[in-house]
Amino acid sequence: MTRIAFIGLGIMGLPMAKNLVTAGYDVVGYNRSQEAIDKLVAAGGAGATGIADAVKDADVVISMVPDSPDVAGVVQGPDGVFANAKAGALWIDNSSIRPDVAKELAEEAVAAGLGVVDAPVSGGEQGAIDAALSIMVGGSAEDFAAAEPVLNAIGKTIVHVGPAGAGQTVKAANQLIVAVNIQALAEAVTFLEAFGVDTDAALKVLGGGLAGSKVLDQKGQKMLNRDFAPGFRLALHNKDLGIVTSAARSVGVTVPLGSAVAQLVNALVARGDGGLDHSGLFKLTTELSGRD
Repeated sequence: MTRIAFIGLGIMGLPMAKNLVTAGYDVVGYNRSQEAIDKLVAAGGAGATGIADAVKDADVVISMVPDSPDVAGVVQGPDGVFANAKAGALWIDNSSIRPDVAKELAEEAVAAGLGVVDAPVSGGEQGAIDAALSIMVGGSAEDFAAAEPVLNAIGKTIVHVGPAGAGQTVKAANQLIVAVNIQALAEAVTFLEAFGVDTDAALKVLGGGLAGSKVLDQKGQKMLNRDFAPGFRLALHNKDLGIVTSAARSVGVTVPLGSAVAQLVNALVARGDGGLDHSGLFKLTTELSGRD
Protein backbone atom coordinates (compact mmCIF):
# COMPACT_ATOMS: atom_id res chain seq x y z
CA MET A 1 0.00 0.00 0.00
CA THR A 2 1.33 3.43 -0.95
CA ARG A 3 2.01 5.49 2.17
CA ILE A 4 1.25 9.19 1.90
CA ALA A 5 2.38 11.85 4.35
CA PHE A 6 -0.01 14.81 4.25
CA ILE A 7 1.28 18.07 5.75
CA GLY A 8 -1.32 20.79 6.32
CA LEU A 9 -4.82 19.72 7.34
CA GLY A 10 -6.68 22.99 6.92
CA ILE A 11 -10.00 23.88 5.30
CA MET A 12 -9.00 22.12 2.09
CA GLY A 13 -6.16 19.89 3.24
CA LEU A 14 -8.24 17.83 5.65
CA PRO A 15 -10.94 16.78 3.16
CA MET A 16 -8.23 16.09 0.58
CA ALA A 17 -6.44 13.80 3.04
CA LYS A 18 -9.73 12.10 3.91
CA ASN A 19 -10.38 11.43 0.22
CA LEU A 20 -6.98 9.77 -0.06
CA VAL A 21 -7.95 7.50 2.84
CA THR A 22 -11.21 6.69 1.08
CA ALA A 23 -9.27 5.86 -2.08
CA GLY A 24 -7.33 3.21 -0.15
CA TYR A 25 -4.07 4.98 0.58
CA ASP A 26 -2.23 4.68 3.89
CA VAL A 27 -2.31 8.32 5.00
CA VAL A 28 -0.43 9.85 7.92
CA GLY A 29 -1.10 13.50 8.57
CA TYR A 30 0.53 16.35 10.41
CA ASN A 31 -0.85 19.77 11.27
CA ARG A 32 0.09 22.44 13.79
CA SER A 33 -3.27 21.94 15.53
CA GLN A 34 -3.97 18.54 17.06
CA GLU A 35 -7.71 18.83 16.40
CA ALA A 36 -7.21 18.47 12.65
CA ILE A 37 -4.97 15.44 13.14
CA ASP A 38 -7.63 13.85 15.35
CA LYS A 39 -10.25 14.36 12.62
CA LEU A 40 -8.03 12.59 10.10
CA VAL A 41 -7.47 9.71 12.53
CA ALA A 42 -11.24 9.45 13.05
CA ALA A 43 -11.60 9.15 9.26
CA GLY A 44 -9.19 6.21 9.12
CA GLY A 45 -5.84 7.94 8.73
CA ALA A 46 -2.96 8.18 11.17
CA GLY A 47 -1.34 11.09 12.96
CA ALA A 48 2.28 12.16 13.28
CA THR A 49 4.11 14.15 15.95
CA GLY A 50 5.99 16.27 13.44
CA ILE A 51 7.04 16.61 9.82
CA ALA A 52 10.05 14.31 10.16
CA ASP A 53 7.89 11.66 11.80
CA ALA A 54 5.23 11.95 9.09
CA VAL A 55 7.56 11.64 6.09
CA LYS A 56 10.15 9.10 7.25
CA ASP A 57 8.41 6.07 5.70
CA ALA A 58 6.31 7.85 3.07
CA ASP A 59 6.34 7.02 -0.62
CA VAL A 60 4.56 10.30 -1.37
CA VAL A 61 4.66 13.57 0.60
CA ILE A 62 1.91 16.16 0.04
CA SER A 63 2.10 19.70 1.38
CA MET A 64 -0.96 21.95 1.53
CA VAL A 65 -0.02 25.11 3.44
CA PRO A 66 -0.83 28.82 2.97
CA ASP A 67 2.16 30.60 1.42
CA SER A 68 5.69 30.39 0.01
CA PRO A 69 7.47 30.78 3.38
CA ASP A 70 5.23 28.08 4.86
CA VAL A 71 6.17 25.62 2.12
CA ALA A 72 9.87 26.42 2.55
CA GLY A 73 9.44 25.88 6.29
CA VAL A 74 7.91 22.46 5.70
CA VAL A 75 10.57 21.15 3.34
CA GLN A 76 13.83 22.83 4.42
CA GLY A 77 15.91 22.47 7.55
CA PRO A 78 16.90 19.47 9.68
CA ASP A 79 13.30 18.62 10.56
CA GLY A 80 11.91 19.20 7.06
CA VAL A 81 10.88 16.96 4.20
CA PHE A 82 14.15 17.12 2.26
CA ALA A 83 16.24 15.97 5.21
CA ASN A 84 13.92 13.18 6.33
CA ALA A 85 12.05 11.71 3.35
CA LYS A 86 13.48 8.53 1.93
CA ALA A 87 15.34 8.65 -1.38
CA GLY A 88 13.03 8.26 -4.34
CA ALA A 89 9.94 9.58 -2.57
CA LEU A 90 7.70 11.95 -4.50
CA TRP A 91 6.89 15.42 -3.14
CA ILE A 92 3.61 16.94 -4.34
CA ASP A 93 3.03 20.55 -3.34
CA ASN A 94 -0.67 21.38 -3.54
CA SER A 95 -0.11 24.83 -2.00
CA SER A 96 -0.42 28.04 -4.02
CA ILE A 97 2.92 29.84 -3.97
CA ARG A 98 5.19 32.02 -6.10
CA PRO A 99 6.32 30.31 -9.32
CA ASP A 100 9.95 31.30 -8.76
CA VAL A 101 9.91 29.78 -5.28
CA ALA A 102 8.35 26.60 -6.70
CA LYS A 103 11.23 26.32 -9.18
CA GLU A 104 13.87 26.89 -6.51
CA LEU A 105 12.37 24.32 -4.14
CA ALA A 106 11.99 21.82 -6.98
CA GLU A 107 15.73 22.06 -7.64
CA GLU A 108 16.43 21.45 -3.94
CA ALA A 109 14.08 18.46 -3.94
CA VAL A 110 15.85 16.88 -6.90
CA ALA A 111 19.20 17.46 -5.21
CA ALA A 112 17.82 15.64 -2.15
CA GLY A 113 16.92 12.63 -4.31
CA LEU A 114 13.19 13.27 -4.50
CA GLY A 115 10.72 13.50 -7.34
CA VAL A 116 8.69 16.70 -7.30
CA VAL A 117 5.66 18.37 -8.85
CA ASP A 118 4.01 21.68 -8.05
CA ALA A 119 0.30 20.94 -8.20
CA PRO A 120 -1.83 23.83 -6.89
CA VAL A 121 -5.55 23.21 -6.78
CA SER A 122 -8.72 25.15 -7.58
CA GLY A 123 -12.27 24.44 -6.50
CA GLY A 124 -12.44 25.68 -2.94
CA GLU A 125 -13.60 23.77 0.10
CA GLN A 126 -16.50 22.10 -1.70
CA GLY A 127 -14.25 20.92 -4.49
CA ALA A 128 -11.90 19.45 -1.90
CA ILE A 129 -14.78 17.69 -0.12
CA ASP A 130 -16.16 16.30 -3.39
CA ALA A 131 -12.73 15.25 -4.74
CA ALA A 132 -13.55 17.45 -7.74
CA LEU A 133 -10.61 19.85 -7.68
CA SER A 134 -8.95 21.20 -10.79
CA ILE A 135 -5.22 20.56 -10.50
CA MET A 136 -2.57 22.22 -12.65
CA VAL A 137 0.72 20.35 -12.48
CA GLY A 138 4.27 21.49 -13.14
CA GLY A 139 7.21 19.11 -13.27
CA SER A 140 8.80 16.43 -15.42
CA ALA A 141 6.67 14.00 -17.41
CA GLU A 142 8.04 11.15 -15.28
CA ASP A 143 7.11 12.79 -11.99
CA PHE A 144 3.69 13.78 -13.32
CA ALA A 145 3.03 10.16 -14.26
CA ALA A 146 3.95 9.09 -10.73
CA ALA A 147 1.76 11.77 -9.16
CA GLU A 148 -1.30 11.35 -11.38
CA PRO A 149 -2.88 8.33 -9.62
CA VAL A 150 -2.66 10.16 -6.28
CA LEU A 151 -4.06 13.37 -7.74
CA ASN A 152 -6.95 11.45 -9.31
CA ALA A 153 -8.12 10.64 -5.77
CA ILE A 154 -8.52 14.32 -4.87
CA GLY A 155 -9.31 16.00 -8.17
CA LYS A 156 -11.40 15.74 -11.31
CA THR A 157 -9.41 17.74 -13.85
CA ILE A 158 -5.69 17.01 -13.65
CA VAL A 159 -3.51 18.56 -16.36
CA HIS A 160 0.26 18.61 -16.82
CA VAL A 161 0.92 22.21 -17.85
CA GLY A 162 4.71 22.29 -18.14
CA PRO A 163 7.98 22.14 -16.17
CA ALA A 164 8.55 23.04 -12.54
CA GLY A 165 6.77 26.25 -11.62
CA ALA A 166 4.28 26.04 -14.48
CA GLY A 167 1.54 24.75 -12.20
CA GLN A 168 1.93 27.79 -9.97
CA THR A 169 1.89 30.14 -12.97
CA VAL A 170 -1.41 28.67 -14.18
CA LYS A 171 -2.82 28.87 -10.64
CA ALA A 172 -1.95 32.56 -10.52
CA ALA A 173 -3.90 33.07 -13.74
CA ASN A 174 -6.79 31.13 -12.20
CA GLN A 175 -6.84 33.39 -9.16
CA LEU A 176 -6.83 36.47 -11.37
CA ILE A 177 -9.90 35.24 -13.27
CA VAL A 178 -11.72 34.19 -10.09
CA ALA A 179 -11.12 37.50 -8.31
CA VAL A 180 -12.34 39.60 -11.22
CA ASN A 181 -15.41 37.37 -11.62
CA ILE A 182 -16.29 37.61 -7.92
CA GLN A 183 -16.04 41.39 -8.02
CA ALA A 184 -18.18 41.54 -11.18
CA LEU A 185 -20.78 39.32 -9.51
CA ALA A 186 -20.71 41.47 -6.37
CA GLU A 187 -21.38 44.58 -8.45
CA ALA A 188 -24.16 42.85 -10.40
CA VAL A 189 -25.95 41.67 -7.24
CA THR A 190 -25.65 45.11 -5.65
CA PHE A 191 -27.07 46.61 -8.86
CA LEU A 192 -29.99 44.15 -8.92
CA GLU A 193 -30.84 44.72 -5.26
CA ALA A 194 -30.86 48.49 -5.76
CA PHE A 195 -33.63 48.08 -8.31
CA GLY A 196 -35.66 45.71 -6.12
CA VAL A 197 -35.38 42.83 -8.59
CA ASP A 198 -36.13 39.25 -7.50
CA THR A 199 -32.47 38.36 -7.10
CA ASP A 200 -33.01 34.60 -6.83
CA ALA A 201 -34.81 34.64 -10.18
CA ALA A 202 -32.25 36.99 -11.66
CA LEU A 203 -29.29 34.78 -10.73
CA LYS A 204 -31.11 31.74 -12.08
CA VAL A 205 -31.57 33.25 -15.52
CA LEU A 206 -28.11 34.83 -15.55
CA GLY A 207 -26.61 31.45 -14.69
CA GLY A 208 -28.21 29.92 -17.77
CA GLY A 209 -26.68 32.39 -20.19
CA LEU A 210 -23.27 33.69 -21.16
CA ALA A 211 -22.94 35.31 -17.73
CA GLY A 212 -23.12 31.89 -16.10
CA SER A 213 -20.04 30.64 -14.29
CA LYS A 214 -18.91 28.47 -11.41
CA VAL A 215 -18.32 31.69 -9.50
CA LEU A 216 -21.99 32.63 -9.93
CA ASP A 217 -23.11 29.10 -9.01
CA GLN A 218 -20.97 28.89 -5.87
CA LYS A 219 -20.88 32.49 -4.66
CA GLY A 220 -24.15 34.07 -5.78
CA GLN A 221 -26.31 32.62 -3.04
CA LYS A 222 -23.65 33.35 -0.43
CA MET A 223 -23.87 37.01 -1.40
CA LEU A 224 -27.66 37.02 -1.27
CA ASN A 225 -27.55 35.39 2.17
CA ARG A 226 -24.70 37.60 3.42
CA ASP A 227 -22.98 34.33 4.31
CA PHE A 228 -19.24 34.86 4.24
CA ALA A 229 -18.15 31.76 6.16
CA PRO A 230 -14.80 30.91 4.61
CA GLY A 231 -14.47 28.37 1.85
CA PHE A 232 -11.47 30.32 0.60
CA ARG A 233 -10.35 33.19 2.81
CA LEU A 234 -9.82 36.72 1.54
CA ALA A 235 -6.40 36.70 3.22
CA LEU A 236 -5.28 33.85 0.98
CA HIS A 237 -6.71 35.44 -2.15
CA ASN A 238 -4.91 38.63 -1.18
CA LYS A 239 -1.67 36.65 -1.09
CA ASP A 240 -2.46 35.09 -4.49
CA LEU A 241 -3.23 38.44 -6.10
CA GLY A 242 0.09 39.71 -4.79
CA ILE A 243 1.71 36.83 -6.67
CA VAL A 244 -0.24 37.73 -9.82
CA THR A 245 0.59 41.43 -9.84
CA SER A 246 4.25 40.86 -8.97
CA ALA A 247 4.73 38.13 -11.59
CA ALA A 248 2.90 40.17 -14.23
CA ARG A 249 5.11 43.18 -13.54
CA SER A 250 8.23 41.04 -13.86
CA VAL A 251 7.38 40.17 -17.47
CA GLY A 252 5.84 43.50 -18.45
CA VAL A 253 2.22 42.32 -18.56
CA THR A 254 -0.51 44.79 -17.54
CA VAL A 255 -3.39 43.52 -15.44
CA PRO A 256 -5.56 46.61 -14.85
CA LEU A 257 -8.70 44.78 -13.71
CA GLY A 258 -6.71 42.38 -11.58
CA SER A 259 -4.78 45.22 -9.98
CA ALA A 260 -7.99 47.10 -9.13
CA VAL A 261 -9.57 44.03 -7.52
CA ALA A 262 -6.30 43.31 -5.71
CA GLN A 263 -6.60 46.72 -4.04
CA LEU A 264 -10.19 46.02 -2.96
CA VAL A 265 -9.20 42.66 -1.51
CA ASN A 266 -6.23 44.22 0.24
CA ALA A 267 -8.50 46.88 1.75
CA LEU A 268 -10.79 44.22 3.20
CA VAL A 269 -7.86 42.33 4.68
CA ALA A 270 -6.30 45.51 6.08
CA ARG A 271 -9.47 46.40 7.95
CA GLY A 272 -9.74 42.94 9.52
CA ASP A 273 -11.96 41.00 7.12
CA GLY A 274 -9.26 38.60 5.90
CA GLY A 275 -10.98 35.65 7.56
CA LEU A 276 -14.10 36.04 5.42
CA ASP A 277 -14.75 34.04 2.27
CA HIS A 278 -13.57 35.84 -0.88
CA SER A 279 -17.22 36.40 -1.74
CA GLY A 280 -16.86 39.02 1.01
CA LEU A 281 -15.92 41.40 -1.82
CA PHE A 282 -19.70 41.89 -1.96
CA LYS A 283 -19.60 43.38 1.52
CA LEU A 284 -17.23 46.16 0.46
CA THR A 285 -19.13 46.75 -2.78
CA THR A 286 -22.42 47.32 -0.96
CA GLU A 287 -20.71 49.65 1.51
CA LEU A 288 -19.15 51.71 -1.28
CA SER A 289 -22.62 51.95 -2.81
CA GLY A 290 -24.12 53.10 0.49
CA ARG A 291 -26.26 49.98 0.71
CA ASP A 292 -24.60 48.00 3.52
